[in-house]
Amino acid sequence: MKKNLKKYQADVDQFLKKLNHWKKETETLRAIILKTNLQENFKWNLPCYTHKGSNIVIVQPFKSYLSLMFFKGTLLKDPKKVLKNNGPNSHSGRRFEFYSAQEITKLASIIKAYIKEAVELEKSGQKIVRKKTNLILPSELKKMFKKNSKFKIAFHSLTPGRQRAYVIYFTGAKQAATRQARIEKHLPRILIGKGLMDR
Repeated sequence: MKKNLKKYQADVDQFLKKLNHWKKETETLRAIILKTNLQENFKWNLPCYTHKGSNIVIVQPFKSYLSLMFFKGTLLKDPKKVLKNNGPNSHSGRRFEFYSAQEITKLASIIKAYIKEAVELEKSGQKIVRKKTNLILPSELKKMFKKNSKFKIAFHSLTPGRQRAYVIYFTGAKQAATRQARIEKHLPRILIGKGLMDR
């Protein structure tokens, strides 16, 4: 475990060295998170913090802001009304949005309070109740299923979340040719059971 902790810390150190945008803000946020009892990990090529192996928060640098995303954010009380919705395709995550290191420092006590609540939620065993939605598969994906039965089986063997992520990604392309190219590119990953964001 100690070796893994060092590896994760080294991974995050390397991530920060290569980070051009939001570097100071990410370092400030990392220092606050490390004052909690969360364990530092490196997942999906991002600093991710866990409690006894369960994901609690992940740091995500975007173009216009730095995000601290709570995996079970919809279950948080959010008394300060600071958490943002991740969008129509997210049923569980909610995030803080930061625009400066000074802002992060000012909100340090609130960040830690929200993390504490998130950890207590995880300890309680409370689960996100996901709404059942039927996936609308793009025609290019259906055609690929007809051509390649192994691919069809592999896709339907993925977890619902992984299937959904792929469908959102494939259908995000406006051109049919682009959708086809995306499917072909990710076909090998799907055949070995990997999700879109899996390393």
